[in-house]
Amino acid sequence: MGKPLAESLGEVAYGAEFLRWFSEETVRVSGRFATAPDGRSRLLVTKHPVGPSLFITPWNFPLAMATRKIAPAIAAGCTMVLKPAALTPLTALLFAQVLQEAGLPDGVLNVIQTTRAGAVTGPLITDPRLRKLSFTGSTEVGRRMLKNSADQVLRVSMELGGNAPFIVFDDADLDKAVDGAMLAKMRNGGEACTAANRLLVQESVSAEFAARLTDRMRNHAVARGTDPDSKIGPLVDEGTRTKVHELVTASIEAGATLALGGNSIEGPGYFYQPTVLTNVPATARIMHEEIFGPVAPIMTFSTEAEAVELANDTEYGLVAYAYTRDLNRGLRLAEELEVGMLGLNTGIVSNPAAPFGGVKQSGLGREGGFEGIEEYLETRYVGISDPFEDA
Repeated sequence: MGKPLAESLGEVAYGAEFLRWFSEETVRVSGRFATAPDGRSRLLVTKHPVGPSLFITPWNFPLAMATRKIAPAIAAGCTMVLKPAALTPLTALLFAQVLQEAGLPDGVLNVIQTTRAGAVTGPLITDPRLRKLSFTGSTEVGRRMLKNSADQVLRVSMELGGNAPFIVFDDADLDKAVDGAMLAKMRNGGEACTAANRLLVQESVSAEFAARLTDRMRNHAVARGTDPDSKIGPLVDEGTRTKVHELVTASIEAGATLALGGNSIEGPGYFYQPTVLTNVPATARIMHEEIFGPVAPIMTFSTEAEAVELANDTEYGLVAYAYTRDLNRGLRLAEELEVGMLGLNTGIVSNPAAPFGGVKQSGLGREGGFEGIEEYLETRYVGISDPFEDA
């Protein structure tokens, strides 16, 4: 899908960790045996596979998004159908082949490629044998999936859109904040739901932060993913590049200042310049829509309360990032920011050992961590009569 080779290798390592993590979780699926509060019976609680599952994955992380769903499903004992994105089907096919070579029985994982997603997933979602749907993609499509799942009362996991704020306070270590911003903004060229979509910087340090970030972005090499010097590859298709440019143009028309970039780069390939916008007004489209490109829009705030208000002013709630040396402030942000994940003085939150997911219209459920396997398990309770009744 265009990412640089170094990031591709990183995705393989990240995906492999989900296999390792959930192989360890397999033996930790547990229940309980207890005496009822009245002492007259016993309670037996066990966990069982939820059943046949349908996975729909996006193009931006074609291996990681597949492993994040397939690994816990295998660990729980579910069979599954994987429908990879039409733009990146080959990674899923290769992964399925690797699992087959590793000994996964035939029929446990089934991969279906298609350019007509609705024609394939529609009948699967309405099939009475299906018990679980896990979807990663846009909120718009996720809403339709939820509606379509209602008739079957399917268990659903939805990892949807994001509009991540990256908050820099005046007491932050600016060198580390810029490092974190480059990670959070430029990973995968900005084509990530966890990408820093809005950079909120306290007024007293905004000029310095913007200058340092612009220098770093200027030196970020744009080239084909196979080029060893590449830091940013091409965007996935022309439609994505067109939208990115429209958001940049609309921001400038709304009053933002173009500090760097702002144009396409000739291909072949859908390249876009690393771009920095400053003085972006809160009303600009770019502050409310996922960019999915190498564009960093910066706006300022004066107080912590204003930063929280701006950060929460979105229908999304996947992830936020914050840089501050004040531990108490960090703990307040963890309570006040309406997100499923917070990167505190770090630009990366994704970790197979941690629960990944959002709140509000960023989705339902969690992937990874101890919580990840629960998405593929049903709880069964058995009431047992008092064993001492007839003794």
